[in-house]
Amino acid sequence: EDAVRYRLFAAAAEGPGGEALLRRCAELALVRLAPLLAAYVWQRQPFRLRYVPRRGETPAHIGGTTLFGDNVEDEWFIVYLVREITREFPGLAARIDDNDGEFLLIEAADFLPKWLNPENSENRVFFYKGELHIIPLLETSELDWDLCAPCPTIPQALALLSTRSEEFLAAEPIRAAVYKRIEGYPEKIQASLHRAHCYLPAGIVAVLRQRPSLVAAAVQAFYLRDPGDLRACRRPFRTFPADQRVMTMVTFTRCLYAQLVQQKFVPDRRSGYTLPAPSHPQYRAYELGMKLAHGFEILCSKSSKVAPDAKTNVLSGPLWKRFLRSLKEKDYFKGEMEGSAKYLELLLMAEDHFQQAVAVPESSVEVSPGDEILTLLQTTAIDLKEFEREAACLPPEDDDSWLDLTPDALDQMLQEARKEALPSTNEEEQKYDLETVAESMKAFVSKVSTHEGAEMPW
Repeated sequence: EDAVRYRLFAAAAEGPGGEALLRRCAELALVRLAPLLAAYVWQRQPFRLRYVPRRGETPAHIGGTTLFGDNVEDEWFIVYLVREITREFPGLAARIDDNDGEFLLIEAADFLPKWLNPENSENRVFFYKGELHIIPLLETSELDWDLCAPCPTIPQALALLSTRSEEFLAAEPIRAAVYKRIEGYPEKIQASLHRAHCYLPAGIVAVLRQRPSLVAAAVQAFYLRDPGDLRACRRPFRTFPADQRVMTMVTFTRCLYAQLVQQKFVPDRRSGYTLPAPSHPQYRAYELGMKLAHGFEILCSKSSKVAPDAKTNVLSGPLWKRFLRSLKEKDYFKGEMEGSAKYLELLLMAEDHFQQAVAVPESSVEVSPGDEILTLLQTTAIDLKEFEREAACLPPEDDDSWLDLTPDALDQMLQEARKEALPSTNEEEQKYDLETVAESMKAFVSKVSTHEGAEMPW
């Protein structure tokens, strides 16, 4: 699966107390980034920082691996987070890669020096003090490295960064190409969300109040379902029956919303879920709720039936208190009065993030979403009357016209991509018109092919 790996090392040589220092950096970084992370909806897995002891030539560090699935924006948000951590903690240097390898270099492929290639790029690309650095090939002979080795080791790279980092700052066009992908954060987070009305069982409404991030697991369960998963949906639903449904507002990412909307699905009549006529003014809300309910039912059908302790005492420990204090200092609650409905909503989001990304012990087994949902149902009061009162005055949902890409918008995207990919100063090259390509394509597809293939139109 698509995953991004991030590792943050102490740039200076490890000394006594190195483990405690790295753990403290991880804790402080997560606390400082809490206002951003608490409001973020991850496609598959959250950003986490764990202490990793030294192994072979890889020094002890803090880091993690996050599956991001179909939402590549999760990966670039992590790039932004890692860059910010190295800016906040100048003693840390960060490496970040994914299934494709050095994806930061891939993003800046048009501007890389000729000597840099996939065979010699490992352990050369770092974020340090908030900037992108690339250690050049010429440093090999100066430090008496193994001349047969195409890449430095991480300790060798860190030694250079900690003493002469200004010499290894990546060229401006390379940095600009990478930074362009992460510009707009953190404001971009809100723009990536989509709020929509959904007609849902009251149990799911209650669960999402406690753990808003579970919407991602439910969408994935529905979107990636197989025939075996649907066995739980070819009968009246056991966990989320179709009676006692209410209208509510659900916050998705645009990626999750698009996955749910654009997949056609007809529910089994035995499930109890029926849809009104497509002309019904709330047809979309009924359809979204039906699909989301199927996702939640599939998750619960896969539960191990061993319910974990709900809301363990992590929310009464000193780390949570520091975490909450940081949120207040950074105006996470936006001036809302303590105890108000909006304050409690933001507090639940913060508790959700803290329990899944900050307070999870390194040795613990990850709880499945189905187990978590069943536990929440056992411990959460479901006030149907209150949900119905709220349904009567829901705020308007977001406009989803962004799902429809017009030909003009596509042309504009192609023009922008071409400008970025071809920064040529040659005037004749810049006059190259995409319409020529379009006309040639039309001529090509209109030709009648023979057994020898299509006749080229030029």
